[in-house]
Amino acid sequence: MSRAAVFGASRTELLAQLVDAMAPLQPALVESDWRAMISAILRRTRRRSLVVLLTDLNATALEEGLLPVLPQLSAKHHVVVAAVADPRVDELAIGRSDAAAVYDAAAAERARNDRRAIASRLRHSGVDVVDAPPSDIAPALADRYLAMKATGRL
Repeated sequence: MSRAAVFGASRTELLAQLVDAMAPLQPALVESDWRAMISAILRRTRRRSLVVLLTDLNATALEEGLLPVLPQLSAKHHVVVAAVADPRVDELAIGRSDAAAVYDAAAAERARNDRRAIASRLRHSGVDVVDAPPSDIAPALADRYLAMKATGRL
């Protein structure tokens, strides 16, 4: 299973339901059907809600899939796009020991720049973006949620 949703949970039940829904998830290499997903969210939710999309910050895929339909979702809901950054990319970006390492560093730097650019485009679309390494993604999402609550956005 590679998809999960939690709808209609009370504040006290939400965390437990999220854990139960996400625990059996397994990664899968499938292209997201953003249009269908956003249509499903809009059909199932009546009140303004927090929608968290866990995805890769792949510029090409998001430009062709998510960005064109994102305004429909962000107009009615608070949207957070969360992505797990690969720590190996940062390691490669600092390599300069030989010619191969320099090429790897250039490719890694290009990947980081592309990631920052798509995150910026998402933010300009009114979306919050959380981009963190695997060890930090859960606390970063929790911090973003708490910050949104503290500023009255939720």
